[in-house]
Amino acid sequence: MPIKDGDTIKIDYAGTLDDGTVFDTSANHDEPLEFTVGAGQVIPGFEEAVRGMEIGEEKTFRIEAAEAYGEQDPALAQTVPKSLLQCDTEIMVGTMLMVGTADGDQMPARISEVTDETITLDMNHPLAGQALTFSIKVVNA
Repeated sequence: MPIKDGDTIKIDYAGTLDDGTVFDTSANHDEPLEFTVGAGQVIPGFEEAVRGMEIGEEKTFRIEAAEAYGEQDPALAQTVPKSLLQCDTEIMVGTMLMVGTADGDQMPARISEVTDETITLDMNHPLAGQALTFSIKVVNA
């Protein structure tokens, strides 16, 4: 029976970037990915790709950035004085930090630039601006 909204399914998957880098795979987890189709638990393009598939079916598909984690938003990068950073983590490009927002929440930020006086914190999702290719197999529905 074809997969439709409301179905809870399990899939094995591997996700790659355009350069072939694997950014995630169910092989790195203890079990297949389980989610309810149409419930917003995975990125929109992923949900769209599994609709209509059957148990045992395999598929490879590409999701453009807009249907994955969105485009890079320059407004989500902020340069701040190093003196404002209060943590024990080494300050280097690529380091992930949790930063406080104006409303008291915490959100992840990646250090994207370091100078003698400042650091630039990028709060875009690490995969923002990237097209994603997935190879999947429906293992249960």
